[in-house]
Amino acid sequence: MPLYEHVFLARQDLSQAQVDALANTATEIVEANEGKVVKTETWGLKNLAYKIQRNRKAHYVMLNIDAPAGTVEELERQTRINEDVIRYMTIKVEELEGGPSVMMRKNDRDRRGRKGDR
Repeated sequence: MPLYEHVFLARQDLSQAQVDALANTATEIVEANEGKVVKTETWGLKNLAYKIQRNRKAHYVMLNIDAPAGTVEELERQTRINEDVIRYMTIKVEELEGGPSVMMRKNDRDRRGRKGDR
């Protein structure tokens, strides 16, 4: 089956529990349509480059998906309907990245750098 990376941005006023519920809903949609979510990463609340629907920040979540194209179409349809999601993007990839993504490694590097400055 094809491999995809699906990233969505959730509104800034949502709690972390609500963001996790959105990720679980996306996982359920994929699994109900014969797909599999290989990995889920929550990148946290980050600043946006510009305002989107009066939001200056957003919760970023990435899903690595192994599913047929119809499953991804249904996931995108459901994501478009959801008012808590302000942007999303799905990319077809040749292979899924093993281990933490670049964003997670960047966060670890930033934390180590701050401790070293003290």
